Amino acid sequence: SDGDRRKQISVRGIAGLGDVAEVRKSFNRHLHFTLVKDRNVATPRDYYFALAHTVRDHLVGRWIRTQQHYYERDPKRIYYLSLEFYMGRTLQNTMVNLGLQNACDEAIYQLGLDLEELEEIEEDAGLGNGGLGRLAACFLDSMATLGLAAYGYGIRYEFGIFNQKIVDGWQVEEADDWLRYGNPWEKARPEYMLPVHFYGRVEHTPDGVKWIDTQIVLAMPYDTPVPGYKNNTVNTMRLWSAKAPNDFNLQEFNMGDYIEAVLDRNLAENISRVLYPNDNFFEGKELRLKQEYFVVAATLQDIIRRFKSSKFGCRDPVRTCFETFPDKVAIQLNDTHPALSIPELMRILVDVEKVDWDKAWEITKRTCAYTNHTVLPEALERWPVSMFEKLLPRHLEIIYALNQMHLDRVAALYPGDIDRLRRMSVIEEGDCKRINMAHLCVIGSHAVNGVARIHSDIVKNSVFKDFYELEPEKFQNKTNGITPRRWLLLCNPGLADIIAEKIGEGFITDLSQLKKLLDFIDNETFIRDVAKVKQENKLKFAAYLEEQYKVKINPMSMFDVQVKRIHEYKRQLLNCLHAITLYNRIRCNPSKSFVPRTIMIGGKAAPGYHMAKMIIKLITSIGEVINNDPYVGDKLKVIFLENYRVSLAEKVIPAADLSQQISTAGTEASGTGNMKFMVNGALTIGTMDGANVEMAEEAGEENLFIFGMRVEDVEALDRKGYNAREYYESLPELRQAIDQISSGFFSPRDPGCFRDVVNMLMYHDRFKVFADYEAYIKCQGQVDQLFMDPREWTRKVIRNIACSGKFSSDRTITEYAREIWGVEPSATAIPPPNLPRN
Repeated sequence: SDGDRRKQISVRGIAGLGDVAEVRKSFNRHLHFTLVKDRNVATPRDYYFALAHTVRDHLVGRWIRTQQHYYERDPKRIYYLSLEFYMGRTLQNTMVNLGLQNACDEAIYQLGLDLEELEEIEEDAGLGNGGLGRLAACFLDSMATLGLAAYGYGIRYEFGIFNQKIVDGWQVEEADDWLRYGNPWEKARPEYMLPVHFYGRVEHTPDGVKWIDTQIVLAMPYDTPVPGYKNNTVNTMRLWSAKAPNDFNLQEFNMGDYIEAVLDRNLAENISRVLYPNDNFFEGKELRLKQEYFVVAATLQDIIRRFKSSKFGCRDPVRTCFETFPDKVAIQLNDTHPALSIPELMRILVDVEKVDWDKAWEITKRTCAYTNHTVLPEALERWPVSMFEKLLPRHLEIIYALNQMHLDRVAALYPGDIDRLRRMSVIEEGDCKRINMAHLCVIGSHAVNGVARIHSDIVKNSVFKDFYELEPEKFQNKTNGITPRRWLLLCNPGLADIIAEKIGEGFITDLSQLKKLLDFIDNETFIRDVAKVKQENKLKFAAYLEEQYKVKINPMSMFDVQVKRIHEYKRQLLNCLHAITLYNRIRCNPSKSFVPRTIMIGGKAAPGYHMAKMIIKLITSIGEVINNDPYVGDKLKVIFLENYRVSLAEKVIPAADLSQQISTAGTEASGTGNMKFMVNGALTIGTMDGANVEMAEEAGEENLFIFGMRVEDVEALDRKGYNAREYYESLPELRQAIDQISSGFFSPRDPGCFRDVVNMLMYHDRFKVFADYEAYIKCQGQVDQLFMDPREWTRKVIRNIACSGKFSSDRTITEYAREIWGVEPSATAIPPPNLPRN
């Protein structure tokens, strides 16, 4: 209601009248220039752009001042290299971090417009697939909030992750033309354009090695401001776009076809055309290798330019000497995708800057650090040597030399252990020789980390066991986190508000303060308020589903949510089997009272991943049957959430009652959705996998619904041999569900539709769905029991929220800063642009 809208929400900042008038004035000015240029009647999109430009104006002064501040202080700079930055929308996040949300809300209201409606016009920046890309975005927010001189470097994909349409129950992909209407948050910087070389050949001359006869592609930088939370710090995310040089292909074509030559510019510019849509899967395509080298080559030139031209370097010859490079530069590799940073830095130091090889190697290792994100073998990058030979011949030579050095060391320490040399080599021998990029990262970095304690242990004890034995001090854990600005303040202002009422606003930048909520676990008012906020969020989401997708759901039902990329290891199929089991129980006993549930599953499948696409079809088919069965009514609904993305996560997560985190133990490196649900007041049903282990440790295992095999049990079952048929034979409800899928009960028009799914589950299920079925169903029964006692349920919710403080990306980044990068976060704000600089 209007009254609710206008009550000043504490965590959104108090809107002074001056601020409101200023925003209105600025908005009208921007709108006027838009319309003078183009038309005389404004569309909602015109209003969105006017507001975006108004908010952007507040960033610019702080952005310039921050960069000036770094130039003068010359701190050690942190470079976060990632092929993905899953940023979502920028407008509301910028208002939150600048403390402008209330002023904008009020100004827009006074102009007869609705802020939320304008926010919905913005396209998501979907430059990522899932966890890895979203983690990079959370890290940027935390690095700015902690006052670190940090830069995110990546690719400005013209087309991000595809839009998902569901047609007749199947996923259909649509190109994500996110730049169609322009992007008000980026600034092109053609003055920093840089050349990137491909192909060519290597010449060894008396005055060093030359890489010649290369093809050149230009890297054009686009800068996006990254504001910290109310500290006047604005860092930079720099994304590179590929541009053909003006003489591209015209050399060879001088007498030939000029038109053809100009059209061929597309070949060079295709490098930044589209994001590869695979999550946890390696596809060895040449264009992808080009993307990986493109971002690395452009970024390293930029890093070195900034190192040489810093204020300190201008007056002091020390900056032409690279001894101090690791004291001024930290490069964090987000997975192996930017692994070419290691040979590229070596190439620049040795071939271009004429640094001695051993010295260059010491500098490289002290500068680089590597984060591992997965233990699934199919996800590890293993590039064919033949592809390198053609595309990056000098880098191949350098990798061979580094590998030789590495193997000589191993051989000296373990004489005669030939198998160890084979296991530890960067080059994998075989029918097709390959470069193991993870091994390259481990030998070329001073720190290697996993992303949750259990994952880091697996990294040390299995994936990189030999490397851990060689250099145990290299290996660390950095449990992932999420930014509480986007994932609490922005998406759940109602909850943020009642928390701030009880414990103040300190939690926003120090999430561990949520512990103070433990004092209110028996406070009836607070229990009621938490339940009320959840119910309001559920009503709002139900209205959204009805408006957008024409589906009606029961807002009093339990919102049971599993949203993440579709993958066999994440076991959406286990969720399906539970839904079918519930359905069969209702059909069997329609008069019995059931705890009503709305099961929502959302996520994209990689376009080439057949089984993942079948899983989506199965979910939609199960929904079709259950949702149209009159015997079921309001007791059970199965909804597939179409086109799951950051902006949809911001709506569904605050509305969830139950969060499903049910991967086979030992397969999900960390998970971060699990943390978002926890801080937003959902309870978790999950396996002891990834960060779930630490969530259970923080909140107490009895405050999560933990079920199923532990890593040890999975390993034991592997040794024994997993036989799905045993479970099928001995569990009648499981057998009934599988027989229904198999017989076409859920696909009457195509009875054989799901034979591949059933065949996989019965004969080659790497992720042992049936082995956890019984424990899962039993655990879901406990969920039902607790949900029938709203007071006890809400007390558990409060305990979970109170114990979620560890999972802030501020804590994660503080650990990276101190233990890997050797820098100290700063709590002091930079003076705002309207005050003098000192």
